[in-house]
Amino acid sequence: MQCSTKVVIQCAARKRPGAGHLLSANRTPVLFVADPEAAPADPAHEYARPDDPSGTGLSWSQVLLKYNAETKSNPLGLYPAYQLYLHKTYQRLVERFGLEKVYVLSAGWGLIRADFLTPYYDITFSQSAEPYKRRRRTDHYEDFRMLADEPDEDIVFFGGKGYLALFGELTDAIRSRKTVFYRSKDAPHMTGCTLRRFKTTTCTNWHYQCAKDFLDGAVKIQ
Repeated sequence: MQCSTKVVIQCAARKRPGAGHLLSANRTPVLFVADPEAAPADPAHEYARPDDPSGTGLSWSQVLLKYNAETKSNPLGLYPAYQLYLHKTYQRLVERFGLEKVYVLSAGWGLIRADFLTPYYDITFSQSAEPYKRRRRTDHYEDFRMLADEPDEDIVFFGGKGYLALFGELTDAIRSRKTVFYRSKDAPHMTGCTLRRFKTTTCTNWHYQCAKDFLDGAVKIQ
């Protein structure tokens, strides 16, 4: 049986203008960050972590799951994950592989489907980000795990080293063949994965070029 491919790509800091928000009880837009207490004052938003209680008896993550399951008209104007980020690579991956084959590894929400309606958030693993936005490896998140284990499918991951640990954790139980691209001279420690070095002089966001080369056939997984 010929293997099909699922693609996972890390999230991005730059979001589309006008991206929707979940709303608090008093209808204030919620801005999800890693450390709400350290965030700068902003009367236009209410800060929260994804796993914080929403005041409805559910965490914000659970509220988001319920919204995705029940909404028909999408009144909050949330974008599907692949449309939330500005970079065109997300759109190109969906055009090539289809919504059901593309996933985003989000520092705020975990491993989510490309079509998952996702609110604006500002959480990252980047060491250069402001501290209140920065998720640390020791932080606990109830991450979504929306990628099913289908052994006849390949999984390929495009993302920086800061996202490798989360990818490994959220796909640990998946026995499909997983290919992880990396840029550094030394290979990262990743169990259960095939490691492929992508040679490039680009340091920041090199994974977009890797994904582009994969789409164009210049980079292959087998």
